[in-house]
Amino acid sequence: MGYAWVALMLVVALSSFWIQQLRVIGPFSPIHLLSILVLVTVPLAVWYAHTHKVAAHSSAMIRLYLFALTGAGIFTLLPGRVMHAVVFGQ
Repeated sequence: MGYAWVALMLVVALSSFWIQQLRVIGPFSPIHLLSILVLVTVPLAVWYAHTHKVAAHSSAMIRLYLFALTGAGIFTLLPGRVMHAVVFGQ
């Protein structure tokens, strides 16, 4: 299950670079910083697991969940985004 989660997280993080609806810095937005965080943290967490550094692996995965998944959720609710309209109405 862990390998599937890692693969999916990496695919989603990479695919986010083609989403350029909200442009703040050139074609990029703050959500892309979260994508970079995922692309760095996921392989690091896998390396921690392979080297039996359980505490470091656990910490990396918890931080990844808090920052990447929660942060991405918050960014989707910004005014002007589709999910903002769905949740809060026009």
